[in-house]
Amino acid sequence: MNLSALLQLGLTEREIAIYKALIELGPSSIRDLADKSGFNRGSTYETLKMLVNKGIVNYLPKGKRRVFQAEKPDKLLDMAEEKRINLELALLEIKTDIIPGLSQLTPEFSSSNVRFYEGDDGVESVLRDILTTVSKQEDKHYRVISTQALRDHIYRPFPNFTKLRIQKGISVKVLAIGEGGEEAELAERKWLKGEGDASYIAIYPPKVAMISLASNNYPVVVVIDSDAISGTQKMMFDTLWNHL
Repeated sequence: MNLSALLQLGLTEREIAIYKALIELGPSSIRDLADKSGFNRGSTYETLKMLVNKGIVNYLPKGKRRVFQAEKPDKLLDMAEEKRINLELALLEIKTDIIPGLSQLTPEFSSSNVRFYEGDDGVESVLRDILTTVSKQEDKHYRVISTQALRDHIYRPFPNFTKLRIQKGISVKVLAIGEGGEEAELAERKWLKGEGDASYIAIYPPKVAMISLASNNYPVVVVIDSDAISGTQKMMFDTLWNHL
């Protein structure tokens, strides 16, 4: 029988072993319980005190000694229910009070608002962040500026990106610099003449992600989390879009 799930109730492996031994033995002395569990008497006694405090073991006097006995296993379910309720209350408090409170303490812009990534893993992280961030918004839409030089590299680490984007009902407007680019559902595309260095800019407020290629086509990514910066980039994009 695997009792490892009891670790989630805050019990240690030793506490689980001694509780199991006590269930098997019935009311027992520390000596008998130590022999059964394989722990020394000192460790057994200290563990029993913890189990008493947690409410799943009790004791009764027998002469000059104490005899310990386990509460019924149903008590474990009570512990789990209590832990679940406390976790739900804590989650609610985190959402409604703690996160808003801590957010107010955070400066409007700091180094934590800028993140750097490298390689294909970094590109994939950003693409997944776009899907996660935009899918939570009422207006499931973002904007992209991409150059021909980077177009063949951007979805290499995440080939199912477009399929997942469409499944989530996320639309995108793309300003493509240079020829190329595939047509897809929920995507509008306009072209700008020229070539430009390898770059990809995704505007998905409150974030802006910028991807470029270093030597040997190695991707380098910068993500800025800022309402002001993303808002300005959005305004510039829309102005250019409307004039094309």
